[in-house]
Amino acid sequence: MVKQKSIPLCIVLSIVTCGIYGIIWFINLTDDTNAVTGEEGTTGIVAFLLSIVTCGIYMLYWNYKQGEKLDKVKSEKGMASSNSGILYLILSVFGLSLVSWALMQDSLNKLA
Repeated sequence: MVKQKSIPLCIVLSIVTCGIYGIIWFINLTDDTNAVTGEEGTTGIVAFLLSIVTCGIYMLYWNYKQGEKLDKVKSEKGMASSNSGILYLILSVFGLSLVSWALMQDSLNKLA
């Protein structure tokens, strides 16, 4: 079951721990999205390792796919959904992955 997380706390912990909590948050976002969608997608640890091996290129793809998955679930539940995948991708390209993660967490909190 997906638990709601405090977005400001996740951001502060990611900054204070110099990104270590950000890694944990990234892994949890992946696993929580898989749980909400009911799909057997890439696990959080595998997604993290692929991001390292590809020097961050996989993370761009990951951000886009997370948005697509969340939009699909939102539309199935009758919630308003936009093209979040593109937004998350653009934010990531400009180095604002933390903002896209916060938006993903907000969507997951609403779906939980």
